[in-house]
Amino acid sequence: QVQLVESGGGLVQVGGSLRLSCAVTARTFSRYSMGWYRQAHGKERETVAALSGNGSNTYYTDSVKGRFTISRDNAKNTVYLQMNSLKAEDTAIYYCNASPAFGFWGQGTQVIVSS
Repeated sequence: QVQLVESGGGLVQVGGSLRLSCAVTARTFSRYSMGWYRQAHGKERETVAALSGNGSNTYYTDSVKGRFTISRDNAKNTVYLQMNSLKAEDTAIYYCNASPAFGFWGQGTQVIVSS
């Protein structure tokens, strides 16, 4: 059974950085494209970034291009999101999931960017 465990969120000032991690229990992890998603208070969940199973293809939503980097370590069944130059509008709960997403979600990790 697949499990998704996100970590690394926290409180950071505008302009700061955070690195999110997601541990995935799945025997076929390397087969899945993986994504990071976020949901801000009162808003719909959106796809932030995605990465193919072998790491060769990436997607970023326009608002994070040049600031966020998605990566993965298939040996560790882990996907990362490096977030730099954080803005207040990046405040949200961040989730990882397959891309397209499985029919369930982990608990997410809260990111708060304060000015």
